[in-house]
Amino acid sequence: MNAPGPAPDSAVQSEAPLDVAAVGIGPFNLSLAALAQPLAGLRLAAFDQRTDFRWHPGLLIDGTTLQVPFLADLVSLADPTSRFSYLNYLRLHERLFPFYLAERLHTPRAEFDAYCRWVSAELAADDGSSTGLHFGHQVDAVRWNLERAVFEIDFTRLDQDGEADALGRAYARNLSLGIGTAPQVPEPLRPLVEAPAVPVIHSADYLDHRERLLAAEHVTVVGSGQSGAEVFLDLLTHRPAGQERLHWLTRSPAFAPMEYSKLGLEHFTPDYERYFHALPEQTRNTLLPRQNQLYKAIDSGTIDDIHRELHRRTLGGGWPSAVLTPGVTVRTAGRIGTTQIELHLQHVEQDERDRLTTHAVVLATGYRERSLDRILAALDPYMRRDAAERPRVDAQHRLVLDPAVTGDVFVHNAQTHTHGVGTPDLGLAAHRSASVLNTLTGAEPYPLPRRTAFTRFGLRRPAADAETALRAGQSALRPLPAN
Repeated sequence: MNAPGPAPDSAVQSEAPLDVAAVGIGPFNLSLAALAQPLAGLRLAAFDQRTDFRWHPGLLIDGTTLQVPFLADLVSLADPTSRFSYLNYLRLHERLFPFYLAERLHTPRAEFDAYCRWVSAELAADDGSSTGLHFGHQVDAVRWNLERAVFEIDFTRLDQDGEADALGRAYARNLSLGIGTAPQVPEPLRPLVEAPAVPVIHSADYLDHRERLLAAEHVTVVGSGQSGAEVFLDLLTHRPAGQERLHWLTRSPAFAPMEYSKLGLEHFTPDYERYFHALPEQTRNTLLPRQNQLYKAIDSGTIDDIHRELHRRTLGGGWPSAVLTPGVTVRTAGRIGTTQIELHLQHVEQDERDRLTTHAVVLATGYRERSLDRILAALDPYMRRDAAERPRVDAQHRLVLDPAVTGDVFVHNAQTHTHGVGTPDLGLAAHRSASVLNTLTGAEPYPLPRRTAFTRFGLRRPAADAETALRAGQSALRPLPAN
């Protein structure tokens, strides 16, 4: 099914305010729109400057999968009966039995992208719904209108070439911000990215440059997260044996596997999210950097595939010309002529320096949360910030605003500092969307579980957990007396 193009603006430009305007149409706001669709009387419109739905198109490498099970789709963990579930997508495409017989828990990345595009097309085609997806609409600014008690959303409608076509304004009682993340490029390499003579690209754009990278005489991959591992494996697999000429560098002390034990995964539950949010700000700041193994490492299966391919290339004798070096930082970098790059390296543990000459660089250096400041500049006087000048976010994923603003601003994937490592995880998307809709409606269209983890993350029993225990005739743990 074709993805929708720009939608007419008559509905969103009506003087009657929307119940919620969603800015950005990634998986999180798409989840919100899908779960909002069956709620009678709830008016939601979502805006995105892209012409159609796209989910990490540069990383849809053949054979790669999501790091979460298929139930972490847009709706199932809040409403498994939804017509927008992944299983229903497979059923309607007559692929449910092949999926069942494959016995695979994790969805191919390209399949997840196709599923999300199907959901967006279904929502856009549902003429009887007040839920609207407006692609080709760039949100320029958001203001709070004190007199009308609504948000004003100024947008530019774009044509198929991305050029401005018309200006518009929508009104909404509440906002949902899902503007996603942006590729992170280390400072020493930024000048190289801006000069395209030698390819220095972020892994987010890998597939757009893949043929050029495969043809390069020598390629260096920087970064040892999942994306770096997948790019290195793809390059290794498709370059001739004995002529691999690859370097894989990371500042991490090892090419380490992601924490994927069942109890470790409980850090990606609403229970842990609530626990983390209740911690003091300074404790949260200290805790996050120590949790990289939960989400910044490599799937053990990918590590196995890399080792298997490297080992296969030793069967005829000799070793592949692939160098994997952890514990290395890129201090500076420069160009040599028009065809090479020189990386200035420092090994952390040996305290030694070296230089590496290469013909192409792939930066698997992660992503950063996009700043809300540009879109919300007019709301800045109303926003409450923490000691690091980050927006404060309450337990219901709302920005903490001055009481003069009676509308809510919900955020997705912009609150790691307040809600922890599960913030960008797809497994929490449906639960968060359901929580947002429960708050918006003042009802409970999506009943949510009181408990989601076997681990109790603190000494005090959470209120919902205590209620369950009391119903079972148990006594709740009393807080320790103050010293």
